[in-house]
Formats: sequence, C-alpha cells, structure tokens
Amino acid sequence: MARTALDNWEKIMFDDYFDELDRRRFLAGSAAVAGAGLLTGLPSAEALANKFPSRNIKVYVPTREGGGADRNLRAFSSIWKKYLKVNFEVSFYPGAAGRVGYEKYMGLAKEDGHDLLFGNMGPEVLNWVVKKPTFNVADLVYFAQMDRDPGIIFVGRKSKFTHIDQIVAEGKKRTIQVGVSRLAHPATLGVLALGRHTGAKFNVIPLSGGKNTRAGVATGEMDCGALPSGGIARRGKNFRILAIFDNTNPIPDKIKDAVLVNKHFGMNLPPLIAGARAFGIKKSVIEKQAHHFKILKDTANMVFNDPEYREVLKKTKVPMALFTKSSSPEEIAKYVKDITAIGEQYRDLLTGKS
Repeated sequence: MARTALDNWEKIMFDDYFDELDRRRFLAGSAAVAGAGLLTGLPSAEALANKFPSRNIKVYVPTREGGGADRNLRAFSSIWKKYLKVNFEVSFYPGAAGRVGYEKYMGLAKEDGHDLLFGNMGPEVLNWVVKKPTFNVADLVYFAQMDRDPGIIFVGRKSKFTHIDQIVAEGKKRTIQVGVSRLAHPATLGVLALGRHTGAKFNVIPLSGGKNTRAGVATGEMDCGALPSGGIARRGKNFRILAIFDNTNPIPDKIKDAVLVNKHFGMNLPPLIAGARAFGIKKSVIEKQAHHFKILKDTANMVFNDPEYREVLKKTKVPMALFTKSSSPEEIAKYVKDITAIGEQYRDLLTGKS
C-alpha cells in the first residue's frame, strides 16, 4: 500500500528491537548445542507471540486529508505512539459522506487490534440513519473521543445578518441558502429543525467539507453556513457565529453574541455535537482479543492525562475547551444513541423528502 503523508511524522524505529529479537530466536534454536545458560532471562515464545502491539497501528479515516479529523488524529497519535511504542499508518478514504471509509474498514481491517477507524461520530451515525450500510452498525464500537464541538450557524463578517432572528425573519420571506459540509450532519440537522420550528425556509447545500463551506459563506455565495464551532471560532476575523446547537456556550470568550437555539426559540433538541471525533474498532476484536483492546483503551486514557498532549493541542489553535479531557464508553454510547434518535425523528429532512 502507498505510504501516506502522515508517514512523515516523527518515527519510532523498531529495527534494532527486531534485529535483537531475530538474534535471540536464532540462539533459542541453537540451545541444544550452545547450552541453555545462554538464554537465561529471555522472554518465552508464548510471551513474544502475545506481544501487543507487534506492528504499527493502521488507521482508516473516512474523509479527506487536511480537515478536522486529520488535525485531531495527528495531535492524539503523536502522543499515543509513545505509550504503544509503535507508529501510526494512516489512510484516507473520502467519498459518500464517509461511507467509503467505513465500509473499507469493516471489510478489510484485521481482527487483532492493530487496525482502527477514526471518524466523526455525529455525521457518520446520521449517515446510517439516512441509508443503512452494508455492515451491521452494532459490529463497530467507538472509544477514545477527542472533542465535543457543537454545531453552529455562522455568517461572514461582511454579511448584513448580525443576529439569528434576522436570518429567521428573512427566511420567512425567501429561501435562505445555507452552506454545509454534508447533508447528513448534526449542524445540518439543526438548521433544518430550526426551519421546521420557525417556518423559515432553509435550503441546505452540501459543499463537501468545512473548507469549501467556509469559502462559500465568506464569498457571499451562501447566506450563512452550519459547521462545528471550532474551525469558525479560530477564524473570528472572517466569520461571526450567530447560534449554537447546544445547551451551553462552550467558548464564551470566543463566541460572544450567539444565542442558544433551544433557549432562544423554545426548542428541545438534544445537543447537536457536530465535532465528535473518536476511534472505532470492530466489536469482534473486543470479544476475541480483550487484552489487546484493554491496552488500546488504557494507553489512550494515558494520552488524555499527558501534559505534552495539552501542549500539542494548543498548537492547533482550536479552543481548548472543545477538546475532551477523557471519554467513557457510557458517554460515547449515549451520544450515539441520542444522535441516532434525533436523526430518526428528522429523517425526512435529511433525505430531502419533507
């Protein structure tokens, strides 16, 4: 397989280790001649066979390189590899709103714990609501969530809109063009739910990724956009956030004038967390290789508590409050359950059949 750009990251070299391992295996094979004393203290064959990880971790990413998933994955794995003592080999599989990458992973990944998926749970779970995948969604388990970034509505700094009420009022007169990264996305769902609640007409236009969505809003081609908050907040000179699809404002120092949609409009949406990147693994690995999964989970938790990780996150320039300090399986399972339920409730909007 072709090496990816992420192979240029700082490498953890194991050539010396494996050279030494081969030498020891040779000595073990010669024990009858050379004498058992030469092998004192060497690990058993069983211990060597059970070493995990015994090779680099391969990661399937169901989106293109260079976006939020890429950024978060680089930050986390740059620290995680020092605990796992192997490198990460990353392959990007954009296409069909994440479907291509997921089906590649579920079809090709080995069941020994060395192959992981890294995706944005919200958009991808909604994708399965819109159209069932070829695999059983229960066969994939998420763990180690990186961020909790709510969906927002935003405009360019040159926009005539300075408050969400103005957009809603305008939407009752004409159709508002809303740029989004994907149709099946928590931020997209929030816009459509707001339109249904208020009577405003919103036409969501998938622009294939956050970069293209920001460009569409910045040029005025779109009246407004809907994305996770982090990428917009860090570009405050170019954009203004008007509404948040969460029950609290996670970064009030960066988002000063935005309204909370539920509170402002009397709605009862669950938090529409649009940036919820996490690692996924086949359920069969957890069942067949429980020890391997425990190592993955335990070492991932070490990353969250590593001061070096916090320093790496600062360099991303994304507000620190949007990154999780830890993640539990229960919290992740609840998020997946909630986003699935709201997706089912508004499925007709996400499929354009309303």
